[in-house]
Amino acid sequence: MQIAGTAARTLTVFTDGAGFYSATDLLPGAYSVRVSAPSFLPAFVEEIGLHPGTSIHVNVTLNTLLNAIRMGPLRATTDDDDWKWTLRSVANRPVLRVLDDPATSAEQQNHDLRASLSFLAGSAAGGYGSGSDMSTGFSVERSIFSTDRIGVSGNVGYGDGLPAAVLRATYSHRLLDGSGPSMGLTVHRFAPSDPNLHNAALQALALSAGDDVAIGDVLELRFGSALQTIQFLGRVTAFRPYGSLDFHLSPNTVLGYDYATSLPNTRDEKGFDTAPADLSETDPRISVNNFATKLESAHHQELNVSRRIGKNSMQVAVFSDRVNNTALIGAGEVTAAGGFLLPDVYSGTFSYAGGTLDTRGLRVVLERKVCSDLTATLDYAYGGVLDLTKPDVEIGDARQWISTERRHAVAAKLSGKVPHTRTRWIASYRWLNGPALTPVDMFNSSAGQSDPFLNLFIRQPIPTLGFLPAHMEAMVDLRNLLAQGYVPVMGQDGQTVYLVQAARSVRGGVTITF
Repeated sequence: MQIAGTAARTLTVFTDGAGFYSATDLLPGAYSVRVSAPSFLPAFVEEIGLHPGTSIHVNVTLNTLLNAIRMGPLRATTDDDDWKWTLRSVANRPVLRVLDDPATSAEQQNHDLRASLSFLAGSAAGGYGSGSDMSTGFSVERSIFSTDRIGVSGNVGYGDGLPAAVLRATYSHRLLDGSGPSMGLTVHRFAPSDPNLHNAALQALALSAGDDVAIGDVLELRFGSALQTIQFLGRVTAFRPYGSLDFHLSPNTVLGYDYATSLPNTRDEKGFDTAPADLSETDPRISVNNFATKLESAHHQELNVSRRIGKNSMQVAVFSDRVNNTALIGAGEVTAAGGFLLPDVYSGTFSYAGGTLDTRGLRVVLERKVCSDLTATLDYAYGGVLDLTKPDVEIGDARQWISTERRHAVAAKLSGKVPHTRTRWIASYRWLNGPALTPVDMFNSSAGQSDPFLNLFIRQPIPTLGFLPAHMEAMVDLRNLLAQGYVPVMGQDGQTVYLVQAARSVRGGVTITF
């Protein structure tokens, strides 16, 4: 076995009779390991980061040529007890991981260039700026000098007038001490066709920077910020910092603190390396009042304790939220004639300025890995929501009757993978004990996070010709299937429209990953 690194000369070590090996007195830095043995195929592991005062376990399994021909790519046992809601220190994180999809993981580890192309159709139903009924997404990412990565991604929608579009460029760098600074530039353009808004086009530019730092195997820090400038019926500028701190009390217990100024992105849970970004998942979240732009601004603080016990994981958290100029979601055909509605012409939804949400609450999450292909999660939350306290009001007067009310919410979620077809799926239902216009614990980014009411996500690999260097997958994303939580109000033309936590939507498409 040969160990090569940037901070030391090449070192050769040998395994004992049981297959164990060790290398001591190594300097901090990045290392690679090459393992070889008679009658076996060699194995090579790259980009192993070693921090001062820590140790790393690198497990490598060699394969014979005959087994490689018969079995194809090697599949090892996955770590069934992974934490989903907290970072893990380098000392506890497996360096060599064989994921559930061997072909995909091998491609991501060995290829310097990764790209994907997606085609989506259906209503996003997320209020103004949630995207077109048809859109194309793309992403390209390339490794430079093995420690740097640059990427370009975007989403372009189709419709009348100027198309809706988001374009993002990113750069990240991995230092020898394990920290990972990154930068990003995002451009967002969306043009409504409502003549009452003088066909004003939303144009947003955001510059973001962040870093993650590990101090030994005890403390992990993630922090950064984004500076946004929005041109829409005037100019608005916003500064959005964020940060988190994870303190490892023991290998199975983590104390964490989180601070956020924007809603969490839930794309990673659904495997959005293959389920691409949508326009609704990008800031800004805006509404209008008296034809003036209102930009949603938030301050979320959270203190949580996470613990793993065998195949069970638990988190207890308390949080404090303050959201100004809350951009509520409405469903129904409206216009902006009154100057207090911001319609989305593509999805039949609109955004409505809902005032301020100021609340404190708690969360309890239980997660169990039932088996390697099935995970069950139960989430309980108690906190404030915005609610319309007076029924049968006109949409123009609803704002003065919206106030903060306390609610209980319980969510159950199942996620898994069908072994033979490799179908990945997530099914969830989130119940609330009363009417509400916003979710309880709207900044929840733990394993228990789920959209309101009944939701289903399916991701199905599609067979391709063997000589094509690409993987195809079909996706279906169904949200609020039963159309629950619709609060009726009187529209400007006498017709009934609705304010909702989440409008019912159906989206599907195909993704090609190279």
